[in-house]
Order: sequence, then C-alpha cells, then structure tokens
Amino acid sequence: MTSQLQPVPVNPASLPAPRGYSHGTLSGNTLYLGGQTALDADMKIVPGGIVEQFRQAFGNVLTTLRAAGGVPADLVSITIYLTDIPDYQAHGQEIGVVWRELAGPVYPAMAGIGTTGLWQPEAMIEILGVAVIPDDRLIRPAR
Repeated sequence: MTSQLQPVPVNPASLPAPRGYSHGTLSGNTLYLGGQTALDADMKIVPGGIVEQFRQAFGNVLTTLRAAGGVPADLVSITIYLTDIPDYQAHGQEIGVVWRELAGPVYPAMAGIGTTGLWQPEAMIEILGVAVIPDDRLIRPAR
C-alpha cells in the first residue's frame, strides 16, 4: 500500500483528545468522519436541546473536516443518529438554519436513523460523514 493510501488519523487539537478512536481517518483523498456527539471542550454534552446539540455535533464534524483541508462542499455523505426523531422533526426549520449557517447550501447524501441511546446518555444526536477533499486543499496529518 502506498503511503498516501495508508489510513492516517485526523484529530484536531480543538476537539477532546480521543481515546481508542479517531475523530477522522484519511485514506487517499477520502476522509471518514467519526461519529460526533455534542461534546464541548470540557467533555460535556451542551445543554439546550436538539438544536444546540445539532450545532455542537455538526460543528465538531466540520472541525475535523477543516483539519484535513476540507470544506463543507467536500461532504458526500452524512448520517445522523437520533434518540428522538419527532423532536428533531419538530425543530427541523431551526436545524436547517443552523446547517446553512455552518455549511451553506451544501446538501450531501443523508440519512437519519433512530436509536434508543448513544454513548453519552444525555446525547440526543450523533453525526458522522464522509468527505472527498481535492488534492489542492488536502492536508495530510503527520503520522
């Protein structure tokens, strides 16, 4: 395997230090964005409900994306895990405003999946994704 294709972890310093996982894994030009909940820098889930948790979780995803040189337009897929789908749907317009604020008019392939629980019991949402970053912007973290 060439060194450009070997998976390289992407762990931005501004996110909580990972233990036993990576915030992202870069293989070639494809960045696999690990599931992000609404953890803040103090390793606590942000208060305020689904809209604020969406803002934090998606912001964490974008932080990892930017650490590899990516921008929201590079996202090709997003998966959102939810503990309360009706609550997410009820706040869909507000979440849409947050999405456009953070990512602009970018709409990759998406899936929303209901689940009974997430890693942190107070987490209501977890977001993961995949991005393909062009060579001219790609930042390969040192191993």
